[in-house]
Amino acid sequence: MKIYTRRGDAGETDLFGGERVAKDHARVAAYGAVDELNAALGVATAASGHEDVRALCQRIQGTLFDLGATLATPDAERREKAGVPEIDAADVEHLERQIDAFEKELEPLRRFVLPGGCAAAAAFHVARTVCRRAERETVGLARGERVGAESLRYLNRLSDLLFVLARLENARAGVPDVEWLGRDQ
Repeated sequence: MKIYTRRGDAGETDLFGGERVAKDHARVAAYGAVDELNAALGVATAASGHEDVRALCQRIQGTLFDLGATLATPDAERREKAGVPEIDAADVEHLERQIDAFEKELEPLRRFVLPGGCAAAAAFHVARTVCRRAERETVGLARGERVGAESLRYLNRLSDLLFVLARLENARAGVPDVEWLGRDQ
């Protein structure tokens, strides 16, 4: 398989199913942001020294790949025929269970936390902000086209989990979260 096709040189791309759209189409922006999130999560995963975190993140990366494929395939019939799995309530519930489990290791939040701490925590904070952008792009797409509600819930909950993972990395490294104390910090 060739890496380049030259088909996108004029600013258009193919959706799964053959439809051609501009590269700045809302659908392309949504699945592109999910792809970027997947890459940012890969960086955070590589920075983590904890096998439970790495295993969880690799599972999430697979789900994000599925979500990107769903967003790149507007035709539900084609998604079904191709075996592209939809994000469902069980995927969201899995994230919620992980959040609840990891929060048991953490001190309760008393203030807002600045992104930072150890390198792995900082990487998870970056992934969290990319996740929020992916969520915004997907919400924008959903204004004009069908997007599964569970996909939106998944991205929302994933950003919460990424925040918890950032705090978890700091806690396990013995590095305190950097609390926001205002401009007088």
